[in-house]
Amino acid sequence: MDILTLNCGSSSVKYQLYHWNSREVLANGIVERVTIGGSFINHYAKGKGRVKRERECPTHKEAVQLITETLLDPEIGALKDLTEIKAVGHRMVHGGEKFAKSIIINEEALNTFKELADLAPLHNPPNITGIEAAKKVLPDVPHCAVMDTAWHQTMPERAYIYGLPYEWYEKYGVRRYGFHGTSFLYVAKRTAVLLGKDPFETNLVLLHIGNGVSANAVKNGISIDTSMGLTPLEGLIMGTRAGDHDAAIGYYMIKKEGLKPEEVEKILNKKSGVLGISGRYTDRRDVLEAAEKGDKRCRLSIEVESYRLKKYIGAYHAAVGKIDAVTFTAGVGEMSPAIRAKALEGLESLGIIIDLKKNKLSHTRNAETDITGKGSRVRVFVIPTDEELVMTEDTYALLKGNYDIHTNFTYSFQSRDYQNKERAEALEEEIKKSPELKKILASIP
Repeated sequence: MDILTLNCGSSSVKYQLYHWNSREVLANGIVERVTIGGSFINHYAKGKGRVKRERECPTHKEAVQLITETLLDPEIGALKDLTEIKAVGHRMVHGGEKFAKSIIINEEALNTFKELADLAPLHNPPNITGIEAAKKVLPDVPHCAVMDTAWHQTMPERAYIYGLPYEWYEKYGVRRYGFHGTSFLYVAKRTAVLLGKDPFETNLVLLHIGNGVSANAVKNGISIDTSMGLTPLEGLIMGTRAGDHDAAIGYYMIKKEGLKPEEVEKILNKKSGVLGISGRYTDRRDVLEAAEKGDKRCRLSIEVESYRLKKYIGAYHAAVGKIDAVTFTAGVGEMSPAIRAKALEGLESLGIIIDLKKNKLSHTRNAETDITGKGSRVRVFVIPTDEELVMTEDTYALLKGNYDIHTNFTYSFQSRDYQNKERAEALEEEIKKSPELKKILASIP
């Protein structure tokens, strides 16, 4: 059985084709620059390697069509016929309070997503467009929605209610929702495996650091607080988002610059964060390189981002109580030793110590690594996330009728014997080039 997952962003569509019976990825890739011109697809198929092809995709509909055509291509594809796809899983960024778990999409659910579009204006509209486009291309199979907000529905009121007029919550649903839930679910369960503990007896601080960045406090295996809020703007410094700031600044700049409210919203979401501070970059590799060459604003950007991460680690340590582990994930979390080191610097009083040599070696998306330092009371892990696998497993379980919320459901990756075949093969090649990587591989008790 083949399951296709689609993750439609504002200007991209990520996809993965997974063969359930053999538990392996048949193909994956991304269509980039959707809606903005110069579109192209980066595609991988098992046994056929990677290829890049250019084709304009003025909407997400054309992007989904390009994906299915590529999957059917006899030279680079992975399918003989679209009927081999038995279900499609879609990432839905914002499910509001209406959805506490993944669902099979019907018209009522799709209309609800449209009603929630204002809560995630950069994400829900392309998610919806992707669903509608995929339903036209694949009309005879179930389509499922996996909500980024669902993981955080366990937060208590004291964590999600804002100090605003309560009527705003009652009328418009103004509250903290949180995001990156699919990633946090995967990483929380894998961290429990590496600790050798029941997932519902683990206390964790999780850090998803990519272009979007959020922190998650996990107590007894469930989310009790998170840094993103009503929208993904709140919280940590991100690639282009401001994160926490004085809400009055928007009004101040409207008066000073004569800006319209929608212009301020665009600046806070797309021209702030690392880009706003550095003035040039969002990619942390570029920022770090420029900082090493003496760029003061890039150096400042790293300091500000790392300091904010450190504050949230401390705050969530206090919220959770005694924690078992701090786990880093996502592009920057997995691949940037410098930012991890700065974020954890000086936290010895909280029992958090990293081994700087191990941290420097941890620069891979193919292995779970342990960078805990000698004498640390808290374990420190780097775990490559796998949102696509969560989406695939939710979709399969919905198809079979045995799916439930994560507190009543067990994923394949919760097994101590679980292995991602694609990553395991890539890791073998990596170790040939960097044998020292073996020293930091996380072991399972």
